[in-house]
Amino acid sequence: MSKGRELKDRIAERGLVQVMAGHSPLSARLAAEAGFDGIWASGFELSALHGLPDVSLVTMTQHLETMRSMAEASGLPVVADIDTGFGNAVNVIHAIEQYERAGAAAVVIEDKSFPKVTSLVAGGRQDLVRVEEFQGKIEAACATRKDPDFLVIARCEALIAGLGEQEALDRSAAYEEAGADMILIHSKQNTPDEVESYVRAWQGKAPIVVVPTAYPEFTVERMKALGKIAVAIWGNHAIRAAVTAMQKVFRQILDDGGIQGADRAIVGVEEIFRLQGMDRVKDYEKRFLR
Repeated sequence: MSKGRELKDRIAERGLVQVMAGHSPLSARLAAEAGFDGIWASGFELSALHGLPDVSLVTMTQHLETMRSMAEASGLPVVADIDTGFGNAVNVIHAIEQYERAGAAAVVIEDKSFPKVTSLVAGGRQDLVRVEEFQGKIEAACATRKDPDFLVIARCEALIAGLGEQEALDRSAAYEEAGADMILIHSKQNTPDEVESYVRAWQGKAPIVVVPTAYPEFTVERMKALGKIAVAIWGNHAIRAAVTAMQKVFRQILDDGGIQGADRAIVGVEEIFRLQGMDRVKDYEKRFLR
């Protein structure tokens, strides 16, 4: 079974699936162990991991290889955040070939101009491409995929750009017409009101994907009540959790003049060995080393 089919089956079974962001194979493995339905191969998180702003500086090769390793480490369906598709419709064709071959379950392509600026930054440039141009990207993606279960998700940034609900609905309908399997709608408001209003007004057949980073009170229960949302992506919590933990431990070590306090508050090295699969290595050595 392909990972796209697996993701579709999970949605059919559960109605709403939860996908956790990741930026490394280790973060993906931890998300799988926690019980999430899938991994969000986040461009934002990978940019942050490299100490770079999320403005199309991470290359397709960097993102693709990280996505591939996260899929292998977790065993979960991976939804690949490929930003604007790394260029025009021709670039999208190449990206789809590579990401499908690497084992992604889905890709998300957004309707911003290249290079993009991350959505939630205050005062950031949020220029969108023409509807017709983005339709061409979606059509190219759908025509390129070999597996019909490989999902092409169109990310509409009209609310992020301040263009209003009607523009978001019109664009979303055009993207569905071009073949998008799902529509991801994003907002930077600090309440779910804008997204909830959009979802209620949406008349298309394509299920909705949400990323409630800016409005954390948008719970799974509230999403399910709307009846049209198929995927909830927790979009940057892995990197934020990692930064929070490292900042706390690093400060404590300096304040304490040693690791005696911090060492008691973090996982033991044995847990890292487990996550690395050291038991398998020891087994292999016993069986095969002569």
